[in-house]
Amino acid sequence: MSILDIPISNLTLSQALKTATDYLKQPACHMIFTPNSEMLMVAQKDPELKMVLQQGDVVVPDGIGVVIASRLLGHALPERVTGFDMMHSFLERGDQYNYSFYFLGGKPGITDIMVENIQKKYPQLKICGHHHGYFDIKEENAILEEINQLKPDFLFVALGMGKQEKWIYANREKMNTHIAMGVGGSFDVFAGKVKRAPVFFQKTGLEWFYRLIQEPWRYKRMMALPYFILKVLQQKK
Repeated sequence: MSILDIPISNLTLSQALKTATDYLKQPACHMIFTPNSEMLMVAQKDPELKMVLQQGDVVVPDGIGVVIASRLLGHALPERVTGFDMMHSFLERGDQYNYSFYFLGGKPGITDIMVENIQKKYPQLKICGHHHGYFDIKEENAILEEINQLKPDFLFVALGMGKQEKWIYANREKMNTHIAMGVGGSFDVFAGKVKRAPVFFQKTGLEWFYRLIQEPWRYKRMMALPYFILKVLQQKK
């Protein structure tokens, strides 16, 4: 279905994982995006981001606001599918099926801690490389060269909302990887720098409220949700 001119994949988490697994058998780089209502609102004022999201191979609803919007439009998405849950599931499967991973993004030092934590949890996981997200053009070329040499099955990119999606799209034909996925703040969670909401908040769609309690400075960003719902209602009319 389409929400504010951006196609959203009508998939459960398990279906999205199955689709992505099928991509591992194909040579091209496939793009997975995980927009929430805030990103969809930003895309309304950023034509480039909107175009990029429209080109995603899998675009899942990371925020409960997107799921609510689908219901308002009469085409209810089956469930919320977060980028963190997808990344976590890929890592669990990677430990079992010998998939390889490259991590790009996060602050210097944070990515190192994250990789160390993941490797401790999944000792057999094949992490072939990682690099923080603060790089210049010269370093970027070296990163792309390294990715092409290592040929990871999965490339997780955490450069911040919008920037990571644009970066993946701009470099999709240059990279020798099967799946490139924007994962937002997931690196901070795996590094232990940010605590994810308890299961109750996740299952009731109130994870945003938990984050607001933990990080009250985010309230301005949270205001995108009511504006988003109004935009969706306008689309319905």
